[in-house]
Amino acid sequence: MSRRLDTRSDPTPCTLQTFTKPYCPSRSPIRTLSMKDTLTDANFPKTDDQRVYHLGVRPGEVANRIITVGTPSRANIIASHLDAQPKLFVLSSERQFMTITGRYKGVPISIVSIGMGSANMDFFVREIRETVSGDLMIIRLGSCGSLMDVPPGTIVVPKASVSISRNVDFDFVNPENNDEPAYHISKPVSADEQLYEEIRKALETAKPPTSHSTIVTGTVNASADSFYSSQGRQTSFPDHNEHLIEYLESKVENLGTLEMESFHLMHLAACWTGRTVTKGKKDATPLTTGPVKPIIAPTSSVTQQTLTAPLVLPNTVIRAAAIHMVFASRKSRDFITPQQVEEIERWTGEGALNALINIEIRKDRMHMDKGSVWEIV
Repeated sequence: MSRRLDTRSDPTPCTLQTFTKPYCPSRSPIRTLSMKDTLTDANFPKTDDQRVYHLGVRPGEVANRIITVGTPSRANIIASHLDAQPKLFVLSSERQFMTITGRYKGVPISIVSIGMGSANMDFFVREIRETVSGDLMIIRLGSCGSLMDVPPGTIVVPKASVSISRNVDFDFVNPENNDEPAYHISKPVSADEQLYEEIRKALETAKPPTSHSTIVTGTVNASADSFYSSQGRQTSFPDHNEHLIEYLESKVENLGTLEMESFHLMHLAACWTGRTVTKGKKDATPLTTGPVKPIIAPTSSVTQQTLTAPLVLPNTVIRAAAIHMVFASRKSRDFITPQQVEEIERWTGEGALNALINIEIRKDRMHMDKGSVWEIV
């Protein structure tokens, strides 16, 4: 049976809610970490109990298989598919990242809401990598604009992604004085081939018979560093992007979608593949007590054994791919309805979950169950 987050009104302001009742400061103890004026080391700050700086999670709170989304509401919809046991672990950080961890068909899964943009994707991938032992498998499930002649509600699974970035050395005030373009387009980076294929099959199976959505595969995505300038939208700023879409289509074959996160996820995954990292005493973790202020429900039962276990195994890999929900057509300017959003988030979330569990990760390449929040006691 699916579960929905209880969003009933309450006179007490709630910071975080669980799947059973509102989670409010007046009702339950909140784990907070005090601020400190100076950091011991600014290279990769963690707390003394190994919580990372922005996401607020620590080892044993995030699984090897992850769906990352942009909004908490989407995370909660996907989490409604998770098993009843163990009880879902929910953490909300001061930096507005939210992590939900549980099991799906018995397999440990995390859903992480990260907000928008490549910077937030960078926080997510790097801090998760320092938190989870073994291999990682990550699916980005997010909204996009379509450059194809398809209606809103279409589901797109890209095989690759390019990056579009605003050229800050371009003179936007005096465009005639430039000898280089206002926007840079990167070379493409590919999604993980096996994960891409499993997503394609899982979405076809998860799609309800009543759904009018079409699933489009094999396209190339473009991830922009701005929702506006680098995606060709017109504002009052002198962005000189009037012909950016046409320029993109001429440079990128089979271009299908525009959004802001998938390239960075795929790029970091491609950079990591096969990495072996050995951490000794000379690489001791720098400590800080702020600004991490996680609010956790239920309280984490992570053990000291989990915290001190080796986090990075030899030759680990990160598999990454994306599912894009077309919210807007850049051709017709049509936009999706709220009813369509909830429908496609629900079944694409189920498809993403099935894709993740359909690829095996060897037990010796997984974060230990013992002492984790997904351990079944």
